Amino acid sequence: MPFSLREFRAEDFEVLWGIDQQCFVAGIAYSRRELALYMRRRGSFTIVAEAQSDAGRNGAVGFIVAETNRRGIGHIITIDVLPARQRSGLGSQLLVAAEDRLQRADCHAVVLETAVDNTKALAFYKRHCYSVIKVAPRYYGNGVDAFVMEKQLAPRASNLNPVL
Repeated sequence: MPFSLREFRAEDFEVLWGIDQQCFVAGIAYSRRELALYMRRRGSFTIVAEAQSDAGRNGAVGFIVAETNRRGIGHIITIDVLPARQRSGLGSQLLVAAEDRLQRADCHAVVLETAVDNTKALAFYKRHCYSVIKVAPRYYGNGVDAFVMEKQLAPRASNLNPVL
């Protein structure tokens, strides 16, 4: 089913929170308040994946929340794709879109956290050239440790000096 990527709109919030609840177990999934706070943080942005339904109406099927900081490091806060849409390439497209936006904001690296027992997420991020840089003990509310992962972003072409 075709989909498009677009900016978050306030009326998306409850649907996106519902997607998060389907994607993660208790203690890892965000509360409404937590998700809203992350989405409103300074430097954060949310990209929504919207599918065209059979009825001709669009509906969110995934999203990514990311942020920039002054040190030139981006942070993927969460990437969520409905279970029925996983392994369709949608997560990859969301991740690439966020990385592109972070790169345009002059980020030279991106970091993220994923539960040490989330083998699907770990494989996904490794396919996208993320490397584990450390373990964050008891990172999640349910006591599970997290891998902190990082990816270096290539400099933007406009930032490159010509070789003389």
